[in-house]
Amino acid sequence: MLDKRKELGRTAEDEACVYLRGLGYRIIERNWRSPFGELDIIARDGDSLVIVEVKARTGSTFGGPEGALSAAKRERIVTATRAYLAASDAQLPLRFDLVAIEGDRVTLYRDAFRLEEGCSLGF
Repeated sequence: MLDKRKELGRTAEDEACVYLRGLGYRIIERNWRSPFGELDIIARDGDSLVIVEVKARTGSTFGGPEGALSAAKRERIVTATRAYLAASDAQLPLRFDLVAIEGDRVTLYRDAFRLEEGCSLGF
């Protein structure tokens, strides 16, 4: 079961990278790991550094991919991002995006949440 989930995640991240490149994003890193967690995709979009979380589901059961971006998950992403920023010398405006993949549907939520505001996805 875990191998199937890992494969789905890897495939979804590959698909998300292709999608984001098509929108003009430049992928800097994938699967950046720290003791605090992993960042799926780190990219540049114009003058912004963008941390992209990728969520994929085969169906909409349990709220679909968007529903998987819980408050606890957002907190882990923020903590890992702080570790990334400390390790790099990035001095760009920061944004958190979500790529939600369900079947053949790919949806980008720009500015999905913010450091100080919590989730702004509206669901």
